[in-house]
Amino acid sequence: MSDLPAPAYTPKPTLKYASAIGLQAGAVGVFVSAVQNALGSHSNGAMGFLTRTGGTIALFAGMGATFALTESVVANQRQKDDAVNGAAGACAAGFLAGIRVRSIPMAVGGCVILGATMGAFDYSGQLSGQAGLTQEEKRRRFFKQVPKHLEGAE
Repeated sequence: MSDLPAPAYTPKPTLKYASAIGLQAGAVGVFVSAVQNALGSHSNGAMGFLTRTGGTIALFAGMGATFALTESVVANQRQKDDAVNGAAGACAAGFLAGIRVRSIPMAVGGCVILGATMGAFDYSGQLSGQAGLTQEEKRRRFFKQVPKHLEGAE
């Protein structure tokens, strides 16, 4: 790990972050709904992606916005940027997915599964791209180094 001190916490703009992630997740929901509509047999035509499977769009947008809002609120309240924030956001989004199927056990299970998965993913540093080593440190570890006593012999 690097010996540099942790940077000071900067608050996240909650509504801006939640709306941006909600819109992005909604766009993914439109794509998934269109695929569901194309693969299903029905007589609704092309508008079926809104009328028939449009709930998918709302679910994706809602889960994305809920995740981002919860993650940002928890981070701002704790004034820390760590894995707990992502786990809390994923838990809230998983709970929302369980509520969609009208089942409290599914909601709690979704909370636990998504929260644990996102928490582990954030803890490993993959989501934020903050792995402990810099590019130069990774390069030095990957390639063989000339021993110190042989450096002057060349």
